[in-house]
Amino acid sequence: MSASVAVYRNIYTEDRFKQAYGSDDSASGSLRLREKLAGRCMCSKRACLHLLKERIPIFSWLPRYRLKKWILGDTIAGLTVGILHIPQGMAFALLTSVAPIFGLYTSFFPVVLYMFFGTGRHVSTGTFAVVSLMTGSVVEQLVPTPLELNSSSPEAAEFEGQRIAVASAVALLSGIIMLCMCGLQLGFLSTYLSEPIVKAFTSAAAFHVTISQLQNMLGLRLQRYTGTFSLFKTLASVMENLPDTNMAELLISLVCLAVLVPVKEINMRYRQRLRTPIPVEILTVIIATCVAYASSLDTTYDIEIVGHIPAGFPRPQMPALHTFPDIAGDTIAITFVGYAVSVSLAMIYADKHGYSIHPNQELLAHGVSNTVSSFFTCFPSSATLATTNILESAGGYTQLSGLFTSLVVLIVLLLIGPLFYFLPKAVLACINVTSLRQMFLQFQDLPELWRVSKMDFMVWVVTWLSVVILNVDLGLAIGVVFSMMTVICRTQRAGCSVLGRASNTEIYRPLENHSKCYEVPGVKILTYNGPIYYGNRSFFREEMSRLLGLTPEKIRSREKARKALEKRERETTINTVERGVANTSFSSENEFFKSETSESDVQAVLLDCSSVIFVDVAGARLFTQMCTECQKAGVHVYLANCNENVLKILTSSGLMNFMNPQHIFVTVHDAVMYIQQQREKTPENNTTVWV
Repeated sequence: MSASVAVYRNIYTEDRFKQAYGSDDSASGSLRLREKLAGRCMCSKRACLHLLKERIPIFSWLPRYRLKKWILGDTIAGLTVGILHIPQGMAFALLTSVAPIFGLYTSFFPVVLYMFFGTGRHVSTGTFAVVSLMTGSVVEQLVPTPLELNSSSPEAAEFEGQRIAVASAVALLSGIIMLCMCGLQLGFLSTYLSEPIVKAFTSAAAFHVTISQLQNMLGLRLQRYTGTFSLFKTLASVMENLPDTNMAELLISLVCLAVLVPVKEINMRYRQRLRTPIPVEILTVIIATCVAYASSLDTTYDIEIVGHIPAGFPRPQMPALHTFPDIAGDTIAITFVGYAVSVSLAMIYADKHGYSIHPNQELLAHGVSNTVSSFFTCFPSSATLATTNILESAGGYTQLSGLFTSLVVLIVLLLIGPLFYFLPKAVLACINVTSLRQMFLQFQDLPELWRVSKMDFMVWVVTWLSVVILNVDLGLAIGVVFSMMTVICRTQRAGCSVLGRASNTEIYRPLENHSKCYEVPGVKILTYNGPIYYGNRSFFREEMSRLLGLTPEKIRSREKARKALEKRERETTINTVERGVANTSFSSENEFFKSETSESDVQAVLLDCSSVIFVDVAGARLFTQMCTECQKAGVHVYLANCNENVLKILTSSGLMNFMNPQHIFVTVHDAVMYIQQQREKTPENNTTVWV
C-alpha cells in the first residue's frame, strides 16, 4: 500500500521562521549562565554525595550489587584472570627490562585501584605487552644493560634499582598526564587514535615483542636495541649470533611453544563450552620450575633463570624524578597508547552488555592507578587484551572480580613468589610470544576493511609499516598524522554536486546519481558536502565556478551587458519610481528576470548548506566574493538549510551587506518556489509551498 503526502504552507525565509517559531535567547542567556554557575558552585550534602559517586564509582554500583546472581561469576572470572596475571606479569616485566617481581607488583596495585575508580565492568588492568615494550625502550635508553654484569653481584641489585626507578618514573609521569587530562576534560583525545590505528599499531608492536624475545628463547646474551630500525638491528644481531645458541634453552622454548600454542587454540575454539579456560600458562610455569630445580639446569646447562623473588609487600620508594625531562616525549606516547587501548576495550564490552563508559572518569581511574602504583615500584599499566577477553568470557559481571584477581596475586607475593626461583626465562619469553595471538590475527580484518573503506585500509597499512620499519613511538606518531591528513584531504576535496528535483515532490538529489531528477529551469541548485574553511576555499571556489560556468571573462561580459541594459532603460524611462532600497542591485526582486538573457543561462544560484557543518572567516569572505561576482553577472544568490552557527558567522562577517536577507530560506523547496513565483510575478502574500 502506497501513501502520498500533500503539504500546503507559506514559504518561510529564515527571518520569518524565527519570527513564527523561534525564541529570543538574548535576554535569558546571561540569566541562564548565572544559574548554571550558581548551580555548579552550590555545596550541599546531595551535591557532595553525587560528586563522590561520580568520581569513585564503587560507591554507586556496590550498594546495588546482586549478590546471589553475580558473586559466582565474579569469583570464577577473578580467580581465572588472577592465575593468568602471575605468568604474564613476570613475562611482561622482561619486556620492561626489569626483574619479574615488579611485574607481579604491577599486576596487583592497578587492579585494586581500578576496582574503585573505573567504570568498565569487564576491564582487566595490569601489565600489557605493548606498553611494557615501550617502557622497556625508555629504560634501555637511560640504563642500558652491561653484558658482563653478574646477576648475583651487589652491582646487579643497584642496577635493578636504577631500572625500576626509571620505569616507575614513567608510570608516575603517565599518571600525572592522565590526571591533568581528566581535569581539563580531555577524554575525547582518545578518538584521535582511531580503530585502524590502534589495531595496526598493536599488530606491528607484536612483531617488535616477538623479535625482542628471540634472544631469551635461544639463550643469547645480546644488547637490546632501541630507536629507529631497532627491529631489524635486533634481528640481525640474533642471526649473527645463532651459532652461540644455548641448545637447552632452545629445547625448553620449543617444548613450551608446543604446549602453549595448541592449548591456547583449544581455549579459543571451545571458549563457549569451557566454564573457565585451561590455565596453561601457570601450569607451564609450575612444571618448568620443577623440572629446572630437579635437573639443576641453571648450573648444568647454563640456562638463565628468574632468580630471587622476594616475598612480601614492596616498600614505598620515590621514582627517579630527575629523569622527567628525558622521558617526557616517550611517556606521552605511552600514555596515549595505554589510554586508547583501555577505553577502546571498555567501550567494546560496554556496548556488548548495555552500559556506558565515561572517558574522563577512565582517565581518572588509570591516572590514579599509575600515579599511586609508581610509588610501589610498578611500571605503567593499562587494560589488557587477553585478560579482559578471559574476564568477560569466564562470566564476570562487575569490577568486584578485580578483588579476587588481586587476592590471587597477593598470595603469590606473600607466600609463593620465592618458589619461582628456578623458573627459566625462556618460558616467560614463550608466554610473551603466545600472548600476542590476538594481535597477529588482526590481519584477518584487512579484506573487510578494504571493502568498507579503502582510506582506512591505507591508514592501517601506513601505521603498520611505520611501526615495524621505524619504531613503536615514531610509527604511532606517523600513523596519527597520516590519519589526520586523510581527514583534512577529505574535507578539502569534499564532493560538490548539482541537485535536481524529483517530479511532483519536494525532494532534491544529486543529478549524477539520480538520472530521473530534473534541474529547475534557470536555477542552479548546488550542494557542498563538507565545511568551508581556509583549507578548501580555493577548491570550493573552483567547483562553484565550474558548475555555474561563470568564468572571469563571462562575468565581465555579462556585467557590461547588464550595465548597457540599465543605461538603455534610463534613457527610455524618464520617471523611474525607486523602491526605497539602498543597494541598487536589489532595487527590484524581478529586475534580473526582465533582462534579455536566454532560458538556458543560469539566472539564480541556490546553495544547499545542509552539509556545511561550519564556516570560518575565510569561508565567509568567499561567500561575499561569490555574491558580488554573481551580482555582476546578473545572477541572484540564495541560501537554504543553513544551520544556526553557519548563519551566525555569515551574518557577523557582513554578508548581508552584499546579499538580500530575504534570500535565505528554511528549505531548498521554499527557495525554489519563491524563485519560480518571482518569475511568474505572483503576489508575495499569496505564495504557498506545494508538492
